[in-house]
Amino acid sequence: MKTIIAGTCLVGALALPGLVHARPVVLTTQLQSYGGNGAYLAFYLTDAAGKYKKTLWVAGTKVKYYKHMSDWARGSGLSPREIDGLSGASVGSGKTLKITVDVADTLIDSGYEIRVDSAVEDGRDNPADARAALTKQGGGKPVKGRGYIKSFTYDL
Repeated sequence: MKTIIAGTCLVGALALPGLVHARPVVLTTQLQSYGGNGAYLAFYLTDAAGKYKKTLWVAGTKVKYYKHMSDWARGSGLSPREIDGLSGASVGSGKTLKITVDVADTLIDSGYEIRVDSAVEDGRDNPADARAALTKQGGGKPVKGRGYIKSFTYDL
């Protein structure tokens, strides 16, 4: 009996990685030219109903400014678990941020959306400054932002 259980566990352990396959997705964000400090950006996924699901990346390291990216902050609850190891420097005026994140294959063409909230110290906050449906067809097609983001593109 122990041999059967051990064999079943081994087969399950070998099969699981195939079920949860992720692919690298390159996110490229070009900022508008504006006066002021670097922008904080929160990249995250929402489901087909627009409900927050997962943080992909946060640009900006001062946690006290995270609450200004309100849609992301509300969805993530600003939980340290959500952002642990997923942050980097803020992005300057007119600059481009290019990062690579892993996204599960099952989320592509499943109604998910990549959203980007933006905020600048002493500037306005822009929930869902850029948003793009996560589809194979949408890859490589720039989306215009509504605030500090000039354009946002993802490549699968």
